[in-house]
Amino acid sequence: MTEHQSPERLQTVADVTPAHRTRPPRLPGDRREKTGSILMVDHAGEYGAARIYAGQLAVIGDRHSHAPLIRHMAAQERRHLETFDRLLLERRARPTLIGPLWHAAGFALGAATALLGPRAAMACTAAVEEEIDRHYGAQLDVLADGSDPELREHIADFRADEAEHRDTALAHDAESTPGYPILSALIRAGCRAAIAVSSRI
Repeated sequence: MTEHQSPERLQTVADVTPAHRTRPPRLPGDRREKTGSILMVDHAGEYGAARIYAGQLAVIGDRHSHAPLIRHMAAQERRHLETFDRLLLERRARPTLIGPLWHAAGFALGAATALLGPRAAMACTAAVEEEIDRHYGAQLDVLADGSDPELREHIADFRADEAEHRDTALAHDAESTPGYPILSALIRAGCRAAIAVSSRI
């Protein structure tokens, strides 16, 4: 994802909100209420993750040996985001209304941690991906009833990537970052707050 593509992608998805298209009525217990919320928060999370990596790469560029690792992880996040873009459109679900906040906040977090050094960038990745792994695990439990096998398959696939990102970051000195426990705890708390907000707004 390039710096110019991200806003366009959000706008494309936002074009299928109720103001642009009439949705079939939803009955109490309709599975679309559950999957719609899952799609909204997961799309926001993957968008935020892509922005974090964009921020890190804007600072690190190609000057450090970690750059290829970050580019690889960023490419996987783009694949996740493109899948959720498609699912939002196909299922006529809406993205979070606070996408512009995650656009700025994700990039700022990535850039700020990269400015602290490559180890801090890895610490950021480890913390974020730990929370995403936990979040996706909870969603897989919710979808274990067989209500949406397609979505569950995608989430299981993406969860494996996120766990790989976390393990890669830990293997590249994330925990040796000065103040790692505090930095990790702060980032993880921020992720939990973002998840809670994005699943509702």
